[in-house]
Amino acid sequence: MSIESRNITVSGLTVEVVRKPIKNLHLGVYPPQGRVRVAAPLAVDDEAVRLAVVGKLGWIKRQRAKFQAQPRQSQRRMVSGESHYFLGRRYRLRVHETMGALRIALHGTATMDLFVRPDTTVERREQILHDFYRAELKRLLPELLEKWQPKLGVEARACGIKRMKTKWGTCNIEARRIWLNLELAKKPVQCLEYILVHELAHLHERHHNDRFTALLDQHLSQWRLLRDQLNSSQLADEHW
Repeated sequence: MSIESRNITVSGLTVEVVRKPIKNLHLGVYPPQGRVRVAAPLAVDDEAVRLAVVGKLGWIKRQRAKFQAQPRQSQRRMVSGESHYFLGRRYRLRVHETMGALRIALHGTATMDLFVRPDTTVERREQILHDFYRAELKRLLPELLEKWQPKLGVEARACGIKRMKTKWGTCNIEARRIWLNLELAKKPVQCLEYILVHELAHLHERHHNDRFTALLDQHLSQWRLLRDQLNSSQLADEHW
């Protein structure tokens, strides 16, 4: 499939223009910073894209303002008393110095214990937390895949976890490989489930068109609520 991507400037706004063999022009504003993206038919020139963006400038500014107003976590220092999130719950971090294994352990539903050596750096402490998140997502995924792949009648060859700044998930259709954002470990498991279903649906339909929406409506009727919950929830610290 032929796809062309480039940036143009419209009224001081950087707009990513992706041209692909589609019938209609689609304009979107994406978290966390309000990135503006236009998917346009191959035959549509820059001037037509500019006119479309200009006609939506008010809406674009409102969307970007909403994203900018969302709360963001301050940069983590990984010390006792900080709040961290796991599967939609807020946990108070409690740091323990140990000469044993470096690890995370949950104590009840409100405390997250971090076991580190006295000289463990902030970066290493963060990595221990990320390793915990990754392991927990990998623990949850097999059951979700077993549930949803037969329902959707598709099968991914691989499903992995990685850190992504702007997307909750991606799907490489040709390789049938799905990637999920490590940040989903902080969200309720229903949000993880929604993103997985969303990416599996792309194995049926590449584009976010009516057919794609119908697939989500059929299999996960509350998907819009989950999408809005993700887009309005606290964002990650952006230093990564």
